[in-house]
Amino acid sequence: MPRLGMPESLSPAQTEVVAEVVSGKRGKVPAPMMAWLRNPELARRGQRLGELLRFETTLEPALSELAIIICGRYWTSHHEWTAHKRMALEAGLDPRTIADIASRKADPYLRDDREDVVFRVSTLLLAQTKIDATLYDEGIRVLGETGMVELVAILGYYCMVALTLNAFEIGLPDSFAPELTQP
Repeated sequence: MPRLGMPESLSPAQTEVVAEVVSGKRGKVPAPMMAWLRNPELARRGQRLGELLRFETTLEPALSELAIIICGRYWTSHHEWTAHKRMALEAGLDPRTIADIASRKADPYLRDDREDVVFRVSTLLLAQTKIDATLYDEGIRVLGETGMVELVAILGYYCMVALTLNAFEIGLPDSFAPELTQP
């Protein structure tokens, strides 16, 4: 059972934020927002940033979803993984790539230079909190400056999402992902 779900009754500020998000591109309240609603302005700004990073970057959806599932796997965030695994498949990410990420394979199946750079930047940045000059230069060459900035922002945002989901056990037990429990 989640530690926090939707508040039982919404304040006027919470009602306004919920109406805003439901009428937007998502069409529904995203899972972490259930916790964020305890601070309506956090919920508003958090969901707006998430909407931007999901729907309005220069990165194609498969690359964004690759970064998100890498982040979800890093934090073993079952709900984030379950939701974005589905979205990654819908965006065209290869099922072999997803399975390799789930099993923490060091050299996953990746189709091209763009997926490879997203994988290496994401995993190195999460594991070591920085990337070396060679990988940075390659990321700029392959994704462009805007793409690199967006990739880092996606990772940062989805770290916040994963931590929110994990701390408040949102989405459990329904979104439990057994593939994340494998050694």
